Amino acid sequence: MRKSMSKPKKATETGRTPMDAALRFLGARARTVREIERHLDACEYGEVEVYETVERLKELGLVNDLAFANEFVRTRLATKPISRAHLREQLLAHETAQDAIDEALQQVDEETQQRSAISVADKYARQYARLPQEERDEMVIRRLLSRGYSYDEARAALREAVQETEV
Repeated sequence: MRKSMSKPKKATETGRTPMDAALRFLGARARTVREIERHLDACEYGEVEVYETVERLKELGLVNDLAFANEFVRTRLATKPISRAHLREQLLAHETAQDAIDEALQQVDEETQQRSAISVADKYARQYARLPQEERDEMVIRRLLSRGYSYDEARAALREAVQETEV
């Protein structure tokens, strides 16, 4: 006998409170206020319930767009460096508040951006070391451009990375 295929039940049908749904959603990783609001809306909770839940989460310190943005920037720069422009795009994709984005990106000054570009250039220059110089340079610059660095930043980072390896 075949089981009928039924739609998965919404959170409101399972008896979970909006706070339960929000806490479960937060269990996977940190979230922005807007991500939680969207999730609770998708669970078909009322506007007032969503608002009250988000406000309570803020009071408890479980949701904070500025803390999210700061941690996101710090982690991204440490694990897979990208440009300020790409960081901004990714934070916007997470629907982070604009003021939180602006404040978090203050930690990425010109020197930090330059260091991260050099780090990426060094990594790829070593990876493509067996290629002819011109081809290697083109590949490294392409990688830097794909991470949001400008052409001038990419050229300067490549020059610096190559200079460091030759010394």
